[in-house]
Parts: sequence; structure tokens; C-alpha cells
Amino acid sequence: MKPRLRFAPSPSGYLHIGGARTALFNWLWARSQGGTFVMRVEDTDQERSSIESVRAILDAFRWLGMDWDEGPEVGGPHGPYFQSERKPIYKELVEGLIREGKAYRCYCTKEELDRQREQLKARNPKAAFVYPGTCRDRTDQPDLPHVVRFKTPREGSTEFVDKVFGAISTPNAAQQDFVLVRTDGYPLYNLAATIDDHLMDITLVARARDHIGNTPQQLLLYRAFGWEPPEFAHLPMMLSPQGDKLSKRHTAVSVQEYRDRGFPPMGVLNYIVRFGWSFGDQEIFGKQQLIEAFGWDRVGKGDGKFDDKKFADVAFEHLKREDLTSLDEYASSVKPFLDARGLTDVPEAALKAAIPGIRERARTLVDAANDLDYYFREPPELDDKARQKFLTKEAAPRLEALAETLSTVEPFTADALEARAKHWAEQQGLSMKDFAQAARVALSGRSASPPLFDVMVVLGRERTLARLRRGAELAKS
Repeated sequence: MKPRLRFAPSPSGYLHIGGARTALFNWLWARSQGGTFVMRVEDTDQERSSIESVRAILDAFRWLGMDWDEGPEVGGPHGPYFQSERKPIYKELVEGLIREGKAYRCYCTKEELDRQREQLKARNPKAAFVYPGTCRDRTDQPDLPHVVRFKTPREGSTEFVDKVFGAISTPNAAQQDFVLVRTDGYPLYNLAATIDDHLMDITLVARARDHIGNTPQQLLLYRAFGWEPPEFAHLPMMLSPQGDKLSKRHTAVSVQEYRDRGFPPMGVLNYIVRFGWSFGDQEIFGKQQLIEAFGWDRVGKGDGKFDDKKFADVAFEHLKREDLTSLDEYASSVKPFLDARGLTDVPEAALKAAIPGIRERARTLVDAANDLDYYFREPPELDDKARQKFLTKEAAPRLEALAETLSTVEPFTADALEARAKHWAEQQGLSMKDFAQAARVALSGRSASPPLFDVMVVLGRERTLARLRRGAELAKS
């Protein structure tokens, strides 16, 4: 049987970068084995869940380039894929557990349990409260608010072999009678996840290691239902630079934030895959390379610390290399950032001609849009310091003469333009430094740009001559 894996986000906000890493490991294994990747929305927390969050999470997946075979918007044979729509399924199965004496209704109120917690704390401040089983053997069924608890076996242990952490055994006596269903009728995580994973034929549950404590409870449920459990793989954590849980006070934690900062999607995937997985000394991967290389034997146990600088370096490597981000992909990716600058009608050919000159130094797509701005803005924004330094009265006649001498160059290529400019300069007793910076500022509005004659080629003859002549006028004023 080909593997079936899932990612089951809670739609209470954005897609966390740690969640994206977990999803990526599942997605890579499904793709590498010709399996199925399922998207399931765990929206049983009605107060925090929202359809806007669902859309944001799905948009983040689309941007990252991780498609799903079953789930929201694509359907599939194991639906519905929203847990809030599966409530009747959970209810029927829980009622079966109650009838078989494997679960029970608990009528203890929050106030009663809080009082017991306080009493325990007074006796032993360090003790952890464990539900004492007050309603475990009740036979009456009063019409009162209640939760449903699982009747955890008191003897034996629950064991499994994790694909990352190896054999794990938990004494059943260490488990309390955990809640399956809240008073509002909605299931808690362990119940819903167990039922859904079984009914959706999930073969491997891969998630962060902070879920490892949930696994014994889920295995007890599998046993109670008489179902064969899937395999489990718990992944090392993504930690802050200080070694604690990653949060917004340490760095950006939303996938969308990295999109908005101008990181390429494959740069994001490349960086986060290294949290728990390695492939020798190789640091940089394309998507197909990752799919072919990924395997659970290369997933380690050690947590990783987030490094913003390393993240930015990996993202830049993907932008810089055409074998990782093609010219077409780069042009498509940078357009939204040009749009944000008001440059909404950029010619495709000119954009592709300009990109090679800036991609070696534009570390993000935000930087790239800034570096490309002057090619498409008329007139280009003029840096005051550059204007004062280089558009001097002495530069005015040189810019006018340069425009005139370049007006008839054929073909309009960088080599031909440079040869004509040098010949003209020699005739005038000038060197390149006597006019190049003034020309650069006239063409780009800036004192730094790609090679001068490459800029001219992208601008084209008409705009090059117009900008040189405008620069001359500005130099006179």
C-alpha cells in the first residue's frame, strides 16, 4: 500500500513556519513514494477557528508550492475534511465506547475540579493534578452537563516504535482518564485525530515531538476501537536562538511574513527542511532534489535553533541562481513587489532583460523590486546626493554630447555602445570616469547600478537618449 500522510492545521491564524516544516516532511515522503498527501482542517475549536484562517493557510501552501491530493477545495473519497462537519461520526463512535464500558460520562464541574487542584497544591506545590476517576464507575445518567472520559487501563503499558526516536513505552498507570468530548459535544484532539486518521487510511502520522505525549493516549484509543494504528514519526523542534519555543518575539513565524519580505518559496522550504533532516554536507536543494533525497533515515533527534541570517542567505542563494529560480519564475515572483511600488504595467521582455543585472546582489524580491524600479519609472526617482555630486554644470555638455554620439549606434548592444562611447571619449580627451557616473545618475537616478551600457540596452535607445538629455538639463539647473 502506498503511503497516505496528512497535515491537519488548526485554522486559528496564519501558517506557522514550524507547521510548514511538519507539513513539508509529510509532503516530501508522500511525493517521494508516489503516495497521497491529505489536508484536514481541525476546526473543532469554534471560538478560535475562522474561514479567513483556512484561506490564509491554503494560500500559504499554494505559495510554497505544496499541493494536496485530498482536502478542502479538491475533495476526495474520505471527506468531509473539516472536523466540524464530522461531529456525527465522533458521536456515534464515542457512544459505542460508552456502551462497551471503555469510556464514561463525567459530571464533575469545573469548580469541583479546580477545588481539588487547589487542595492538592496546598498539600504538595510540585504535584501535578490527575483526575481521580470520580465518575469512572457511575451507573446513573443524570440530565446534566458532562464531558466524556476514556477509561484508561490501570495495568500494563502502551508501547510503539517511533521512526525517529525509536522504542517508547509509557506505563498506563501514568495516564489519567483523559477527556474525549467536551460539554459542548465537540471532540478533543486525541479522539478526533485518532478517528480521522483511521477513517482516512493514514499510514504514517508525522508531527513535531511536542505531540509525542499524545501518542500513548491515541494508541489506547486505537486498541479500544479494535483498529490497527498507523506508524508514527515525531520530529525535532524548531527553537529560538535562545533555545526556547519559537515565537514572534524572536523572529517572523508566519509563512506569509517571509513571502511579504520577498523570500522565494523554495528558499523557505530549503531552509526549514534542514530542521531535523540532512543530506551529507549539501545545503542547497531544488524541489525535485528534495523529493528524491528525502528519507526518514536521515531525520535526526536534535532540535535546531532558528538563524535569521542563515535563512536569508539560503533564500538569497535561490534568488541568485538561475538553476534554482529560472528567469521566468523570477519575473513572475517580483511582479507583485513592482505592483506594490505602483509599477503595474511592466513589459515582460524588458523585465527579463533587467533581472540578470540585479539578481547577484538583490537579497530579496523586495530588494529586487527596488533595484529594478528605475527601469520602469518615468522619470526615475533621483537621489539628491547623487544629483548634487555628479550632475554638475561640467557634466551637462558631456551628457548632451554622449547622447548625440550614441544616437546612431547599430546594433544597440552593450559592446557596441561601450566601443562608441570610448572612441568619443578619446576624441574629447576624456576618460570613462569623466562622464560615466553622471550618465549613470541620469539613467537610473542613482550612483550605483549594473554596468552602464547594460542599463542602456534594457532601457532601449529612445529612453536612454531621453534620460541622458534630461540629465543634462538637470545638470544645468
